Amino acid sequence: MSLAILVPLLGYLIVDHYGKNVVPVPGYFIPERVDTISENGKVSYDTVFHKIRDFKLTNQLGEKVSLKDMEGKVLLVDFFFTSCPSICPTLTKNLKKVQSAYVKNDSLLQILSFSVDPERDTVDKLRKYAYDYQINPDNWWLLTGSKKEIYDLARNDFFVSVTQGDGGPDDFIHTEKLVLIDKNRNIRGYYNGLDSNDVKRCAGDIAILHLAKDRHRPGFAAFLKKLFSGEK
Repeated sequence: MSLAILVPLLGYLIVDHYGKNVVPVPGYFIPERVDTISENGKVSYDTVFHKIRDFKLTNQLGEKVSLKDMEGKVLLVDFFFTSCPSICPTLTKNLKKVQSAYVKNDSLLQILSFSVDPERDTVDKLRKYAYDYQINPDNWWLLTGSKKEIYDLARNDFFVSVTQGDGGPDDFIHTEKLVLIDKNRNIRGYYNGLDSNDVKRCAGDIAILHLAKDRHRPGFAAFLKKLFSGEK
């Protein structure tokens, strides 16, 4: 059975077996702060988890896009640059496998590849890179824009770099990490994009995460019909 069928099928079976309340979805959350709540003389504490902030960048089609354009989707994020001779080609090929697993259900997943060399990675270069790797823009965007904004997102929203920097000319971020983001914009997992087993785990977690959040998921027969027909 191909990965494109096996991944969402396994996700459905796991969710269906364990139930909504105890499904083993990816459990990685980053706490941002703890709020103290005082009500009727009683004090309680509420943990607020980190959420990815909105941004506005340009994709390989020359379109201005933001998180608002991806509502209802699970996000998978990486950082790359088109002239990278080392890890980026492998990262892209592995992400291509993940995209292929969801080719009939592209409304479930949005892949975002942020260029860490945005001044050189123009829209034309991103478009050519997408063509060379046969990247379907329906659910995979290569993004360029302000280097300061992209590097700030990498460090302070996606947490993929521990180095300090200001996004200036001498600043550089290079990472093999993939970051999984749920529909509520919480970080749910990190994966080694160069490790085929970790990439497979990521692909499975995407399906589980999506289905676990879907309170109106269809019955198993209806799910199979939708899966094989490619319905959205």
